[in-house]
Amino acid sequence: METINQWISPEDARHLERLAEAERANEYLYRVLDIGQAMLQSGAEVSRVEDSIRRLCVSFGAERADVFAITSNITVTIYSNSFGALTQTRRVGGQQYDLHRLELLNLLCRRICAEHLSLEGTERALDAIQSEPQYSFRVQLFTYALISSSFSLFFGGSARDAVASGIVGIVLKCLDMLIRRTQANAFLSALLCSCLGGLLAALAVRTGLGDNVDMISIGNIMLLIPGIALTNSLRDMFSGNTISGMMRFIEAILLALVIACGFALVAGLL
Repeated sequence: METINQWISPEDARHLERLAEAERANEYLYRVLDIGQAMLQSGAEVSRVEDSIRRLCVSFGAERADVFAITSNITVTIYSNSFGALTQTRRVGGQQYDLHRLELLNLLCRRICAEHLSLEGTERALDAIQSEPQYSFRVQLFTYALISSSFSLFFGGSARDAVASGIVGIVLKCLDMLIRRTQANAFLSALLCSCLGGLLAALAVRTGLGDNVDMISIGNIMLLIPGIALTNSLRDMFSGNTISGMMRFIEAILLALVIACGFALVAGLL
């Protein structure tokens, strides 16, 4: 090793050190994008994602971090005298809102900035969050039934309407799970669920299970309304991220229109 070092000039040694720093920075930036992607997919607003990524990069040692994020893409460029300028881009898709997971990711970001976790420590912590088990299918079915029946009662439905709405909510959850496995378009999923919800609500009244189609349907509509997307769109626009906010807002409005069309189509046919 000493013989090799004698043949390496100081300039070459600095160049090799710079390359090693750049490689390490690239690995860390890749993990930072993993965190940002997970936050977007879990339901975080764009401003939160951009701020978290910027803080993580500065915590690592970057002198400056430029972050641009929209609902489907994250681009980050970091600068430092030790490794120069590095840029990575990540395509984000398949949003599955999980506010508990988002809370864990927020805590991880704060921990990294406070304790300056190593790359290996960051990887272990992120892997632990991503591998954490979700709610069981039975719990999800119960939650869908509870939400549907509660909203049915809240808007003036009878006890029979609430029971019928809860049963329809369980069926819609099963259909949603099947559609997710096919990775179908979100608008197609909303249309199918709303059509089936309207059809089952009408059948429940005709078979005597419920009293009012509207009161049964309204509980199921609340399951499908993109409330988080609409809320995040307004937060993004108020925080200055106009492009991301408008994209989310338009998507939320279109989804709401598709849901309304699905229920209206069934009501018109029946």
